[in-house]
Amino acid sequence: MKIVALFSFQTSNAGFHCFQDDDLPIDALMELVQQIISFHMKHNAEPEAVDLLMEVEDLDLLVEHVDTTNYKRACLYLTSSSKYLPAPDDMLALDIAYTIYMKFGDLASALRIALQLEKPMQYVKQVYTSTDDFLLKKQFSYIIARHGLAMEIDDEIAADDNDKEVLQEIVNNTKLSEGYLTLARDIEVMEPKSPEDIYKVHLIDGRGASSSLDSARQNLAATFVNAFVNAGFGQDKLMTAPSDSSSSGSSGNWLFKNKEHGKASAAASLGMILLWDTDSGLAQLDKYLHSNDTHVVAGALLGIGIVTCGVKNDCDPALAILMEYIGKDDSNIRIGAILGLGIAYAGSQKEELKMHLSAVLGDSQSPLEVLVFSAIALGLVFVGSCNEEIAQSIIFALMERSEAELAEPIIRLLPVALGLLYLGKQESVEATAEVSKTFDEKIGKYCDVTLMSLAYAGTGNVLKVQKLLGICSQHLEKGETHQGPAVLGIALIAMAEELGAEMAVRSLERLLQYGEQNIRRAVPLALGILCISNPKVNVMDTLSRLSHDADADVSMAAIISLGLIGAGTNNARIAGMLRNLSSYYYKEAAHLFCVRIAQGLVHLGKGLLTLSPYHSDRFLLSPMALGGLVTVLHACLDMKSTILGKYHYILYIIVLAMQPRMLLTVDEDLKPLSVPVRVGQAVDVVGQAGRPKTITGFQTHSTPVLLAAGERAELATEKYIPLTPVLEGFVILKKNPEYHEE
Repeated sequence: MKIVALFSFQTSNAGFHCFQDDDLPIDALMELVQQIISFHMKHNAEPEAVDLLMEVEDLDLLVEHVDTTNYKRACLYLTSSSKYLPAPDDMLALDIAYTIYMKFGDLASALRIALQLEKPMQYVKQVYTSTDDFLLKKQFSYIIARHGLAMEIDDEIAADDNDKEVLQEIVNNTKLSEGYLTLARDIEVMEPKSPEDIYKVHLIDGRGASSSLDSARQNLAATFVNAFVNAGFGQDKLMTAPSDSSSSGSSGNWLFKNKEHGKASAAASLGMILLWDTDSGLAQLDKYLHSNDTHVVAGALLGIGIVTCGVKNDCDPALAILMEYIGKDDSNIRIGAILGLGIAYAGSQKEELKMHLSAVLGDSQSPLEVLVFSAIALGLVFVGSCNEEIAQSIIFALMERSEAELAEPIIRLLPVALGLLYLGKQESVEATAEVSKTFDEKIGKYCDVTLMSLAYAGTGNVLKVQKLLGICSQHLEKGETHQGPAVLGIALIAMAEELGAEMAVRSLERLLQYGEQNIRRAVPLALGILCISNPKVNVMDTLSRLSHDADADVSMAAIISLGLIGAGTNNARIAGMLRNLSSYYYKEAAHLFCVRIAQGLVHLGKGLLTLSPYHSDRFLLSPMALGGLVTVLHACLDMKSTILGKYHYILYIIVLAMQPRMLLTVDEDLKPLSVPVRVGQAVDVVGQAGRPKTITGFQTHSTPVLLAAGERAELATEKYIPLTPVLEGFVILKKNPEYHEE
């Protein structure tokens, strides 16, 4: 596609120069353009037509020239090239594609584009209101639920109250838990796993297998592994296992095998195990809210946030419970409640949260850590909203910090919170970035770089990547820390499309060779986000090499990143590497903790989950998922003081990116329906002649099936028609009226 595009750009330019000599009036030229376009569109040369219109800056002409035979190809080329266009041309191209899809009634495709556009809500409404087919509206609701858009179904969308309720239930994602468990039963992985099943100590050569190192930290690691592996299954062997001896259940026993703040993570892990199952989750966490131990209460509050993550509810139980605890005296409890709210309502832009959390930010009595987590929670709830008031409160909070507080490692999450407000919003960040230049020099540059990298995250903007590479090339004397976020920024910006991601991997290799130590510490994390839940062999080898690095920070980051690239894949090679690392580092408590976390991530949800923020054929980027990942990665830039210190519960923010990597087909009553599908590697067919196959090397399975990174599915039967062209997540099938049994 790239070559075709470049070549046709040159030819169309050449054509233009010869007219300009004769100084033809512009109208005559446009008439000629009209003729060329109609010729191209009649002769299957949609890319050439689109390129010419982009050159003359008149894409609107395309709408009248497309017909039912070629609109799909024209739109595919438009949407694919939009990734390589500078703003605002990219949005214009998407807008035209949206108009064309609407014109031909391909509403599901129009909806996917609507979610990409600047102000999605008005477009989304338009898609809903342009059809009376209730089944289609259900399918739209599934797409919106997967994207995580907070949306009220109103009378325009569905007039009937029952219909409204059905659609709102789907948009609220209440069906997610049920669908996920259907998949788990079908693949037969319901049996709970214990951390020992993951560590597989018996496969490691004798040494260090039974090290009695720092057992509290080992138990803490086991808590996380247990939570990640059994995420969403509702049962495990540590927290929910029924015990015979006492009626209180063994969960109490495991809870108290953890020290102080370890108990918080242990209680919160229950939320992860019961993920998306709000009713049962709130019921089981309730008993911990009455504990006398503040850490346990804090963990339970965080657990309530985790269990309702991504699942909305009209009566907002999480809000009702957590609000009571925001103003408590104990700062652990406050952090639990605040972070819980941030996770539960990420992306919802709830006004009452703005009011209450901004009050905490503005209160000069708030301890630093409470303040930082309030900012992070606000950043997650208002992710990508460019909300000026919140930006102001975070800026004031940053300006009022004393020298001593600015030296605290946790302070670095404040710029991240500020950046989350502008996630992916490009130019909108500039005013705030100007203000950040006036901050204390300790944090000013850090803030500036972080803001830029988050504002352009997922845009593939080449100029910004070059600017960040420039920042990384400086050799600093004063022990400044802003190069870490710059390295992460390169990955965040370049992850938008495959080509940029490959180039970024190569640039990061260079940084490893020539960069200062604080750059080398960030490179593994950058590789981790570039290939998240997508274990590419070259990246895996680089990380494996770095996991034995002489610098402890580099090796720990590499170990965590091995977990990130293998997240939810059960990748045998990475699992083997991590087992070897666990015996290699058997005397290093901190490294061993990282190895355990990585092992938990690789087996995330027993291999049914993904952490990739992209979905819908890598076309849509979920801002909540990306926001969660960015926060965790920035915390990992200084592991010793965050994840290895007392803030290990930051790891739970990753729940925002956890999604089942499934294709579940349902019938018109939304009951699971098993049909044969072909699953294979996706092929880029943009601008190719004829009707090329979209997948290669496929196998036929019956749904529900798992989709790995870069895979696509298509129906292998003509008995049903899917209501959306992209088979991912929940897909509604309707019977094909023209199908006849042989």
